[in-house]
Amino acid sequence: MIFHAGILALLLGSGLISAMLCYSVYQGMRIIRHWDIHSGSERQLELERRTYLVSTVMGYALGFQILSLFLFIYTADTLSPLFVGAMCAAGSLKVNALGYPALVVKIVSCLLAGLWLIVNATDNKAHDYPLIRTKYWLLFLLAPMVLAETILQGGYLLRLRPNIITSCCALVFSTGSGTVLSDLLSLPSSWSQTAFFSSTIITLALGLRVYLTTKGALFFSLASLLHFIVSIGGIISFISMYIYELPTHHCPFCLLHQEYGYIGYPMYGAMLVSVVSGMATGVLQPFRAIATLCPIIPPLQKRLALVAIVSTLGFVLLTGYGLVFSNLRMTV
Repeated sequence: MIFHAGILALLLGSGLISAMLCYSVYQGMRIIRHWDIHSGSERQLELERRTYLVSTVMGYALGFQILSLFLFIYTADTLSPLFVGAMCAAGSLKVNALGYPALVVKIVSCLLAGLWLIVNATDNKAHDYPLIRTKYWLLFLLAPMVLAETILQGGYLLRLRPNIITSCCALVFSTGSGTVLSDLLSLPSSWSQTAFFSSTIITLALGLRVYLTTKGALFFSLASLLHFIVSIGGIISFISMYIYELPTHHCPFCLLHQEYGYIGYPMYGAMLVSVVSGMATGVLQPFRAIATLCPIIPPLQKRLALVAIVSTLGFVLLTGYGLVFSNLRMTV
């Protein structure tokens, strides 16, 4: 099974990303200790060349890190026919105890990777690189998460064995599974719908405020993260069953299948872009007081807010299409 193209790509990709990240962390330690933009010494010139190299390396590495989230889910989905009982990625991830932890850590590391790339791009716009130490300290926080993901993902993929009996998505995402998901599904659907639409309105309103005035970025950042979490719960709780037109089908992975128009990919892509862009406005907020970043960050926050608004609206339109045109009608 290790010779599956998706598994090979994930294992090799995560190995290379981890190696490049370790190299970047090593160079970051040197830069944090010795960086002095006002110095014209040979060491400073060498560090400046190193930071260009690290920025380029991490740009490609973290870019693939984000794409690998979708590759991981796609690979788990294509492996499902090999396991008895599995119908989609939900069953494949249930084959061993590392599947779902690897997915959760991968999502978190992708969010952090997106934020780091935005901070790095912001720093590169200023001539004196005022965030040089900050972004490398952030890299030290990102590194353990990516390494943990590499270990969990590798353990999950290498421990896969064909013909293992596993659970289908109908059992994983059911009210009687005795998990947090079952508790979520046991709640009245009206609660999750109220939470979803309320968080959507609040997030869009705060995003519009940031776009128009560049104020309230921290609140918008928190609202974007909350909306991301609530949206995942909403997909599992009620959105998916309207798209499937089955009141008992709550799987978030079957949305990626051809019979549903692969609607899951643009939905999850829009969610990821929205949360990273929205959170980035708040992450950049404390640096607005830096002189060289004063003319850079406010316009960037406005662009990020606009991207987050458009992505959120795209996600809402996709979910709204599934809700409005579904043949399923739930009555009390």
